[in-house]
Amino acid sequence: MRKYLNAAVAVVLGATSLLHPVSASAFNGAAELGNQRSSDVSLVVQRKEPDEKFKRRVVRLITNEAPGTIIIDTNNKFLYYVEGKDRATRYGVGVGRDGFGWSGVVKIGRKAEWPEWRPPAEMRAREARKGHILPVVQPGGIDNPLGARAMYLYKGGRDTIFRIHGTNQPWTIGLNMSSGCIRMMNKDVEHLYQRADVGTKVIVVGPGNRQGEVSFEDRGIDYLRTIFGG
Repeated sequence: MRKYLNAAVAVVLGATSLLHPVSASAFNGAAELGNQRSSDVSLVVQRKEPDEKFKRRVVRLITNEAPGTIIIDTNNKFLYYVEGKDRATRYGVGVGRDGFGWSGVVKIGRKAEWPEWRPPAEMRAREARKGHILPVVQPGGIDNPLGARAMYLYKGGRDTIFRIHGTNQPWTIGLNMSSGCIRMMNKDVEHLYQRADVGTKVIVVGPGNRQGEVSFEDRGIDYLRTIFGG
């Protein structure tokens, strides 16, 4: 009986590998998730790729904002990191669902790698009414909703409770599903995290127009810089 069971398992694994090729390193990574601190392991659990347009790109962005500024267009689900004259890196993001969208000018007040998650009391109460019990604190890791990195957004020196962070649900990029935070794919939030320092200006363009006047125009992918860099 054991012989036939092993043969059946081999057939299933073989068929699975044809549909979703998996490398030996992926199995090794899955076996070491408890100790792994790199977002590379997020590739093991990612089930669905976001739409092509939400992949990271160098674009021609016409704006009067200074290099190093972050502009978040919540309507189109894009985050721009201004690189220089007429140039920015564009990332796809997930944003607040109906009733949780917002706008304004804030700053990165602090940063954390593999952050712990402390859902606000009102969120825990709201979800409890739906039958979902949230933890008071969830340690950082690949199953944490904040993903690999978090940049905490402050206004007037106070925490707004909103963050730019990674996600363990990359298929939500391009959607309105959060409670107001800005979600990014783990590989993208790591990329931005390395460039955006504490104190970085963040302009969130969204409901209420509390960001004031901000001028920016996305003129599409800068193919030469995308291919050759610079």
